[in-house]
Amino acid sequence: MNKLGKVIRNELDIATAVSTIQFQQGAVFKNYIQATKQVGYFSIENYTGDIVPVIKIPSYHTTKKGATGNSVEGQGLERLGYAEGKVENGKNFIRYHQPAWKGNYYEVLVRWTKFAGKTIGQWTITWNKKATLPAINITSSTGVDMASHLAWWKDYWSRSAVMVPDSLLAKQYYLEMYKFGCVARSNTPPISLQAIWTADNGNLPPWKGDLHHDLNTELSYWPGYSGNHLDLTASFTNWLWKVKPENERWTRQCFGTAGLNVPGVTTISGKPMGGWIQYSVSPTTGAWLAQHFYWQWKYSMDAIFLQQKCLPYLAAVEKYLSQIRQFDSVTHLYKLPLSSSPEYNDNSIKAWFPHFTNYDLSLVKSLDREYSDVLEKAGSSTRKTSTAGLYPAYDVNQTGLTIAPGQNLDQSHRHHAHLMAIYPMANMDITNEADSNIINKSLRWLQHKGTREWCGYSFSWAACLYARAKQGDSAAKMLQIFASNFVSSNSFHLNGDQRGGQYSNFTYRPFTLEGNFAFAQGIHEMLLQSDKGYIEVFPAIPDRWKKVSFKTLRTEGAFLVSAIKENGNIMEVKITAVTGGPMHLQLPFKTFYIAGNKKGYTLNQNILAIDMVKGETVVVKNGFE
Repeated sequence: MNKLGKVIRNELDIATAVSTIQFQQGAVFKNYIQATKQVGYFSIENYTGDIVPVIKIPSYHTTKKGATGNSVEGQGLERLGYAEGKVENGKNFIRYHQPAWKGNYYEVLVRWTKFAGKTIGQWTITWNKKATLPAINITSSTGVDMASHLAWWKDYWSRSAVMVPDSLLAKQYYLEMYKFGCVARSNTPPISLQAIWTADNGNLPPWKGDLHHDLNTELSYWPGYSGNHLDLTASFTNWLWKVKPENERWTRQCFGTAGLNVPGVTTISGKPMGGWIQYSVSPTTGAWLAQHFYWQWKYSMDAIFLQQKCLPYLAAVEKYLSQIRQFDSVTHLYKLPLSSSPEYNDNSIKAWFPHFTNYDLSLVKSLDREYSDVLEKAGSSTRKTSTAGLYPAYDVNQTGLTIAPGQNLDQSHRHHAHLMAIYPMANMDITNEADSNIINKSLRWLQHKGTREWCGYSFSWAACLYARAKQGDSAAKMLQIFASNFVSSNSFHLNGDQRGGQYSNFTYRPFTLEGNFAFAQGIHEMLLQSDKGYIEVFPAIPDRWKKVSFKTLRTEGAFLVSAIKENGNIMEVKITAVTGGPMHLQLPFKTFYIAGNKKGYTLNQNILAIDMVKGETVVVKNGFE
């Protein structure tokens, strides 16, 4: 590529997912990965010489031992021990066949041709299958058919939109949603630590790039639900369903019970990989993952998904928990044999607690609530007797929510597990006086302990916590810190503070994705909430945001909501019922009228209720117009 000169322009158009690189000598390189097919395309224009692609072979088979650094840095590929691959060069093609473990293999195939003064190429990667590519279409001006690719991205961006008056946050938000569109499909593996963006540096990715279910996978899907991309969040629940038998096998082996729990760290086939014990064998990981089945149903109201996947998954987790929990004859309440809070006290024996941590407690209480809801909506003949009253209350003191009884949040900590009851489990409600007191104490103590031991994702998650507490200024501040200090120039979340440790003692550079996607959800939580049984628009935006809007964000109950605020006044809320049913809206203005409404409504304590049918739209406007 040196003959093309220096790069003078490098642009990614996130509307079309096409990358364009312009060189000093005039050559232009374009490339994209097809949105609906297992193929990538590239072209070189304005260059008459020959450009011959090559494949850089990974260093599986060198005589070196391979880098042996810690898991954060990534160890050498040589440690995988793969045999030497075979490269086949032919006329305008190159094929690479790489043996892997136990007879498995993968192939890379690149094909190209020259016509009309351009070099047009395509490539693919296959697993345990010979790589093939169709002939390049020389009758097309581009050499390839981009129609389905462009149509997919056009549809993706039409699903929802936001407009916030903070350019830093707006840019980061759209880059996060672009990444989400790149990395998830209904039939793909789940989002791992780096997913498709593994660095080509001769090493395994940081932390081996595997699947961590103590935070990483869960946060990565947060923006898909309210962002109206349930076809993409389905990749997570579809994969969890696929590996459910393997997880049930592990549950029998590890815990000696029937039912379902999930290892905290797994391979792509759902097998346990080990790791820090207190999260790799956490007793409640399955309960957190079950929330994604609940959300997939709650945001879609898909009756088939409810019956075939959501109900059985939650039932399996409940079955396991009913066998592992123990009844305390002194307190007459349930307890776990051992409880933990992810990464608190790191990998020491002190990471285990004899009483419920607030992390584990929030998960079992949420599962109890969700399972009861699912059974009722599924019309099940089985009625679950709620066990909520048989679990202890959250441990609370002058600091708010503690880690566990006898253990305060004594130092700054990256994982906000003790606050799960606030978000994402929503077991506490800021509009309830008692809960409000606990929530505000907890967030004040979190602020008091500071951010010195936080990673980037800690700020994104904190934004969601502040949004649920209706503290818009603090939520926005958390997102601004993330976008300014914890991302690279290419927008990817780097775990450490990239401005010399301004907010965190961590200054390293390994990247993971959950911080990026939790950032996008922080924006959603500021604009729209629906967890309390009614829709709230602009529940947590700063007062200085006088002009802000969003289009067709999705709520629980399967409603698409759009809202506009201008000159500091909320002007209208537009609601469309995806499946139909009772819609409840907390009115954001003193007086209102419903444009074109021909139906009745009820109004109770500022909650507007309308029974809507599938596909119906109502527009509620500010009455001062």
